[in-house]
Amino acid sequence: MNLDHTTISSALFLLFVLVTLYVVFRASRQNTKATDFYNGGGNFSGFQNGLAIAGDYMSAASFLGIAGTIALFGYDGFLYSIGFLVAWLVALLLVAEPLRNSGRFTMGDVLAFRMKQRPVRTAAATSTVVVSVFYLLAQMVGAGALVSLLMGFTDPAAKNLVIVGVGILMIIYVTVGGMRGTTYVQIIKAFLLMSGAAVMTIMVLVHFQFDISQMLGAAQQASGNANFLEPGQKFGKDIFDEAGNLDAVKTLFSKLDLISLALALILGTAGLPHILIRFYTVPTSKDARKSVNWAIGNIGAFYLMTIALGFGAAALVGAEAITEKDKAGNVAAPMLAEYLGGGTGTVGGAVMLAVVGAIAFATILAVVAGLTLASSSSLAHDLYANVIKDGKATPEEEVKVARIAAFVIGGLAIALAIAAQGLNVAFLVALAFAIAASGNLPAVLLSLFWKEFNTRGAVWAIYLFSAVGLLIFSPVVSGAATSLIPIDSGIAFNWFPLANPGLVSIPFGFFMGWLGTKTSNERNYAKYAELEVRSLTGAGIAKAVQH
Repeated sequence: MNLDHTTISSALFLLFVLVTLYVVFRASRQNTKATDFYNGGGNFSGFQNGLAIAGDYMSAASFLGIAGTIALFGYDGFLYSIGFLVAWLVALLLVAEPLRNSGRFTMGDVLAFRMKQRPVRTAAATSTVVVSVFYLLAQMVGAGALVSLLMGFTDPAAKNLVIVGVGILMIIYVTVGGMRGTTYVQIIKAFLLMSGAAVMTIMVLVHFQFDISQMLGAAQQASGNANFLEPGQKFGKDIFDEAGNLDAVKTLFSKLDLISLALALILGTAGLPHILIRFYTVPTSKDARKSVNWAIGNIGAFYLMTIALGFGAAALVGAEAITEKDKAGNVAAPMLAEYLGGGTGTVGGAVMLAVVGAIAFATILAVVAGLTLASSSSLAHDLYANVIKDGKATPEEEVKVARIAAFVIGGLAIALAIAAQGLNVAFLVALAFAIAASGNLPAVLLSLFWKEFNTRGAVWAIYLFSAVGLLIFSPVVSGAATSLIPIDSGIAFNWFPLANPGLVSIPFGFFMGWLGTKTSNERNYAKYAELEVRSLTGAGIAKAVQH
């Protein structure tokens, strides 16, 4: 990397940070009440909130991870995009409107409406933090890989400093701007990301004379793999033993892992805390639906563009060059941008790489701010105000605790992200989806649509979600070349064969919700009837918000 390139990158990073900090500090002047910190006053339009949701959702996993996975594994990488997009139908049809009508600030508000406050809110806060931290890991690992590429860092200590810097910035966004400031950052980021992806897509298509077939053929040829465009390069592969015979058991688990990933991606969105709280930032349930429609439009267009970004990177940059810079493939999109601008050492290449890198950096900052806000809000509103203080905390005390929680969560995310470098960010996000779909989704859906559901069922569904436990004993942590614990350490306890636990943990979460409910005599049909009317019509929500 030459001096011109690093200078341009540094200037663009600094410019984006300064602009967003200005926006956040400007927004903080309008934060006069606790509701401003939690939901931005609840007066964003459906269009604004749709852009913010898209900005919150199209994370480093989308821009860096998916493009990298397509570049390295072809067709299988696009499966992430399909899962991420289809997931919004679940959110639109089952969650968006009822959740907006039933709660105020957090997922815990909905669960606690007809159940015992303390156990349910404690469980909701715990689950929110766990899911958010896994998602934060993906973003911050992506930040380390991205900035190291742009600035030419090779020293691991430099990557660590980048991760620390991202953590500090996200804490500032949340503690100063709250939901209002974070939303504006996400809107800016969504505009930049869509614009950058569109420009790169057009440039790739121009290179191949707008012939997608030619682009795919060039990608296959560059990969050296005749099956590059066929399923089975990463997921559902046939696995052979040392003698060349098909290993039926390992092949079966490989195919089950694909089903597990698909379930996690499709069902996980409706349980992600930082997405759920965005439905509270609009004034009506109609605006909540509009938000999701705008989000689907933007997200769908972006994921279509990842076809050009991923296969374009495979054809023009090559898998070998990508993995040389980052073995997980997280830098495929920035390297493609450099090629499209004229290549390494050219002014155009340096400018394109710096611009796209700055957009990806904006993507990471916006998402980590949303995640930190979701988890700190849940700790303050659910755990502190309604459990520790038994509903007697003042709004000022809540916001103060939320800001302190942002510092704690930020520090935890920094420490874990430093340890998790080397994993593909799209894969890390898929794990967060699996955990959300295993605990949060069963609790929310059963609470909204099953009149017998009770406190024990909610607590068992959330606390006993098996995703984290199975994850610890999977190849993600030990026993594989890409595990968190190096394979040459000799430490292996990967008795659970699937890399994504969703196939087992999601049905188990619903089962535990049912079992907990059936083993408890607690029933509150009157409260459920009230919740049902409220969730479907919005009756009573204005009164609740006033309080």
